Amino acid sequence: MWRLIRPSPEWIEGFLDRQAPLAHSYAHVGRTRSGPSGPPAGFDLDHNRTFLGEGEEAFAAARVAVDRWVMFPAGWTQVVARPGDRTPAGDPAVREGTVVAMVARALGLWWVSACRVVYTLDEEGPVRRYGFAYGTLPGHVERGEERFSVEMREDGTVWYALLAFSRPHYWMARLGYPLTRRLQHRFVRHSLAAMRAAVAAEVDVP
Repeated sequence: MWRLIRPSPEWIEGFLDRQAPLAHSYAHVGRTRSGPSGPPAGFDLDHNRTFLGEGEEAFAAARVAVDRWVMFPAGWTQVVARPGDRTPAGDPAVREGTVVAMVARALGLWWVSACRVVYTLDEEGPVRRYGFAYGTLPGHVERGEERFSVEMREDGTVWYALLAFSRPHYWMARLGYPLTRRLQHRFVRHSLAAMRAAVAAEVDVP
């Protein structure tokens, strides 16, 4: 959904109230659990990762960054949840069922898209992994699912990974498909950079 002016907090909350009862807009809910084994037919697959650091401190800082949704680039994106789905700090709660609006400024318009957290990750090993995936609701310009995770491998290195499958939903996204893909790639670059910066601010990164 797009708007010419920035949506107010009240408008966003009403949008989320309307989206919350709806089913996901795609059939393969939870598919990202299996990793980058191939997208559903007709969907694009994107799998990107970046090195964040080494050791327990880096992993702890990366987990905090995920809980704060730092991977959504400041300046042109914002993630908003309803009051009942927020932490005491005001961030969307990383728990199954949380419904969020992703508000983005692009192409001179304000884009508001709705997603619901599909599952969370908190795996102990041998590769320790933390994060979550969310899937699109009908009020999203795309259809699909995206997983945001940080992991500490057996060698102690810490990584941030984005895994997503998507396809255009509305006619504007289909008509402007090449531009939509460029915006998705821009989001990935900025998301990786935001997570690197967040961890580097807390620990010394080799």
